[in-house]
Formats: sequence, C-alpha cells, structure tokens
Amino acid sequence: MKQRPQEQSAPKTGLARLMELAATRKPLVIASTLLAALAAIAAFVPYIAIYLLVRDLLQVYPAFSTLDMQRTLSLGWLAFGGILLNIILYFAALMCSHLAAFGTLYILKVRFASHLSKIPLGYHVLWGSGKLRKIMDENIEKIEGFIAHQLPDIVASLVAPIVMVVILLSVDWRMGAVAILGIVVAFAIQIKAYGNEGAKKMMDKYTVAMDDMNNAAVEYVRGITVVKAFGQTVFSLRRMHDAIRSYTKMVIPYTLSWENYMSAFMTIVNNIYLFVIPVGILIGLGATDYITYASTFLFYLIFVPSIATTMLKIMYVTSGGMQISGGVEKMDEILHTPALPQPSAPKRVTQHDVAFENVSFAYQNQNHDALSDVSFVAREGQITAIVGPSGGGKSTIAHLIPRFFDVTGGRVTVGGVDVRDMTSDYLMQKVSFVFQDVFLFKQTIMDNIRFGNQSATDAQVIAAAKAAQCDDFIQKLPQQYHTVIGTEGVHLSGGERQRIAIARAIVKDAPIIVLDEATAFSDPENEYLIQRAFEKLMKGKTVIMIAHRLSTVRSANQTLVIDQGRLVEQGTHEQLLANGGRYSALWQQYNQTLSWKMTRKEASANA
Repeated sequence: MKQRPQEQSAPKTGLARLMELAATRKPLVIASTLLAALAAIAAFVPYIAIYLLVRDLLQVYPAFSTLDMQRTLSLGWLAFGGILLNIILYFAALMCSHLAAFGTLYILKVRFASHLSKIPLGYHVLWGSGKLRKIMDENIEKIEGFIAHQLPDIVASLVAPIVMVVILLSVDWRMGAVAILGIVVAFAIQIKAYGNEGAKKMMDKYTVAMDDMNNAAVEYVRGITVVKAFGQTVFSLRRMHDAIRSYTKMVIPYTLSWENYMSAFMTIVNNIYLFVIPVGILIGLGATDYITYASTFLFYLIFVPSIATTMLKIMYVTSGGMQISGGVEKMDEILHTPALPQPSAPKRVTQHDVAFENVSFAYQNQNHDALSDVSFVAREGQITAIVGPSGGGKSTIAHLIPRFFDVTGGRVTVGGVDVRDMTSDYLMQKVSFVFQDVFLFKQTIMDNIRFGNQSATDAQVIAAAKAAQCDDFIQKLPQQYHTVIGTEGVHLSGGERQRIAIARAIVKDAPIIVLDEATAFSDPENEYLIQRAFEKLMKGKTVIMIAHRLSTVRSANQTLVIDQGRLVEQGTHEQLLANGGRYSALWQQYNQTLSWKMTRKEASANA
C-alpha cells in the first residue's frame, strides 16, 4: 500500500514563529527560560516572608518583648534573599538570552543577506531600498530584542500568574478567589483587545504603513538636493506626503480602537483590592480568630498591588510581541521569495553571441507585457545599439541578459546556451555592466574600480581608469587613487561617477558588455574620448549599447528600434534612415534638439 505523502505544514506565524527563531540557540534559550521562571518564583518570596512576619507580630501584640527575634531576623533575611535571588536569577537569564539573541541575529542577518543575493536582482528594484533596509536594520534587530529581553519576560509573565494564583488560594481561598476574579476579568479584556481579528488586521496595516513611510522617507532624503534646489517642502514630494497621510489615517483609528479596552484594563488591574476589601469586611464580621483574620487581610492588601505589576508586564510583552511578529512576517516574505533557479547540470559557452528568441516579459503586478515576441542576435565582436522612446523596453532587454529576471516567454541565449542553463556566478563572469544609475561605495577610487575584478593589479586599475578618461580628475584628488569617495569634501560629478563605472567594467574584461546610457553624463569632449576608448577596449566583445543620444550609436554594426515592447526596426544607421520609419523620425527629432536655441526675443517673452 502506498503511503500518503505528508502534507507540508503551514509556515508558522506570530509568537510561534518567534519561538522557532529563538530555538536556533536552543540550549541558551532553555537555560534562559528556566532561570527566568525561577526568578519569577523568587520574586514572591518576600511577600511570604512579610506575611509570616506580620502574623508573628500580631500574635505577640502588644507584648513585643516576647517576639522571637531569631525567627524575625530569619524572615527578614528570607525577604532580602528572595529579592537578591530574583535579581541574580533574572540577570543570569538575561545573560543567556543575550548570548542566544546575538547568535540568532548573526544567523538571521547572514541568511537574509545570502538570500537577497540569490533571488532575482530585479526584486531589489521592486521592493525598494527603504523597505529592505528597514527589514535588515530594524525588523531583524527587533528579533534580537525579543530574544534578549522579551523572551525572559514572557516566561516570567507566564510563571508569575501561576505562582500568584497558588499563593492567593493558599492563604485564604475566599479572598484569593475574588482577587482571581478580578484577574480573570482583566485577562478577558486583554484577550478581547489582542485576540480579535480586527486587532491583527490593524497591526498588519500599521506595519505596512510604517514600511511605506520609511521607504518614501529614504527616497525623499536621497532627493533632498532637488527638493531644496526648487525651494519645495515635503508636500512637493507626493509619495512622501501621501505616505505620511496614510500612516496618520491608519494610526489614529488604531489608537482609538484601544481606548476603551486599555481604560478598562488599567482600571481593573490597578484596583483589584476593591474586589478584595468588601469580601474581607464580610469575612471579618464572622471571624472568631481576629489575629489570623487581620494578618490574612493585611497580607492581601499588601500582596494585591503586585498583581498590577504582573498584569502590566503581560500586556507590554504581548504588545511588543505583536509588533515584532509583524516585522518577522516582512522578513519571511523576503525569505519565501523563490531563489533564482540554478541548473542541475550547468553548461558553459565558448562563444558569446547574445540572442533573444521570441522573448516576452511582464513585470510583477503589471497587466501588460514590457516585451512582446522580441527576437534578435547581437554578434560577438560587434556593437548592437538599442534605441527607442522612453518606456519602450530598452532597459528591460539589458536586465534580461544577465538574468535579473526570467523571461515569461521565449528564451535568452549566450553562445547558443539558454542563460537559465548557466549558474548565476558563471553568467555574471561573462557580463560587464554600466547602467545609468551609478552606485559607488564609500571606499577608495582604487577599490571602487577594482570591484569589477578583485584580482586586478594597481597597474591594471590605473590603465582602465585612463581608458575611461578618469585619470585626469583622479590625479587632482587629495590622495589620488587612494582617495575615499564622500570623505573630506570629496564628491564626484555625475559624469565622473559614470566614468568610474566604465573603468570598473573595463577592468572586469568580460566578453559581453551591456551599456545602458553609459555616456549620459558626458560632455561632447569626453564623449568623443570615451567612444575612442570603447573602440579599442571592446574589440572582439559582444557589446549591447542602449542610448537616447543617437550620435553615440551611429557606428554600431546594427541598431534595434524598440517601441512599446516590440522590435519595430532593425538595421544599420544608413539602412534605417533610408527606410524612413521610426528610427528616421527619432533621428530628425534628435537633430532638431541639437540645433535648437533660445532667442533673445523668446527669452524676453518668457520672462
């Protein structure tokens, strides 16, 4: 008989998921929970000692000279020992929990960073740097705080009520029962507040609103120079403004939804003695042993206020756990994003033609194709230019070559091999990139260029910099090639940063080069020099050059015209002009912009 396949268990969420994460350092976590439980028990020892001491005092009243001083001192030391033991045990619990937390934090950050490197690179753009930074820096850090601080408190908040109930019922079950009734009512209110589905949904909305506002804030700070240059405020950046308004609209109802619950809960936990006093008075009316009754009644009046401390700790632990669990869900959403599939039998190539074969592609959450049935071949040793209007799909082609995304139809090949049949590391070795958005690390110029090839010598780095026309401005920097970007007032212009990125690609010396607006920030003089460098250094390589400035692609071996995700024209510059189609129109528009100038009359009219 065939066995039924075991059903995969649903991913854990909430407190169960937090405990699963804490279990990565199981021995330390177990030690921490045991010590925290013992500390919670020790915290009640002083109350027992005080109760016994009060009873002894009432029994000898008013003849205090007959009091057993040895027993009295022992009870005093017992109270002090309970306090001291609670401190020592709780401190030891925190030591173990912190060690477990730091180990878990290390594992989670390494795992998260490692997974980020395995998922398709396009997802980084879709998620946004602000959200990813918040998950890495805040959400995962909060898990460390949960294990280090809140986990021992959770254990204590679970053990303390049990010990408390035992003590309440042991001294006098009648006054204990009515005190427990107050606890049950307070618990019911707290469970109603935290346990209903509405509260969970509100917490999820709160987390999403916080993430959106954080992402918008990062974008706003990055664009602050533009905002300031145009004399605008935060309201001019609609995304930031809308994110703040959405957060405000969410958080006010969220806060108000807790108002009645919190008011009732705080009133009850801080006034449980109001439940005990009437019952205590009724018991006193029928008491015969007034010494026992008085000592018991005094004990409850002293002990009951400690219930508030225990209940408030449970409330804060629960609230903090809900907020942290929302952050964990965001982390898990990234971790559950499928890694880029790797071939079981990876292939290698000896040629480096790049071919698109009936490629179609659509971005996530978009109902239209960014590319539709695109086919072309970029030959090795030739320059293939890609032009067309903005939003037509040019950069999408550049992203599909190194497999930032997987195509939804057709295939992309290098040397006749589907890029999905190569490992990501091997494919990345074959491709150098220079994109329009340049990112430079806060390291030396030398290190930034060498990032393209970690084994490159200083001489090779300098040669690449010279080829990319970087050497002149680098020589003028305080430490030349050893100048750290972003320190001591060292900031590079857009064109200089672009040329550093070109040098980085040159030093990598990959057989396939993808240039996405690589000369976008170059002035005419440097554009000519960079083009000369490209002609020399890209000889024999497969070059895909995307450009809006059509003068940079006139000498390309072939030019592809992409419009609305489709390949509408293909040929050399001369052939496409002769066809009189889309490329010819773009060329005319480009030349008109070059000859455009503002006359004095127009300037006066606009003033």
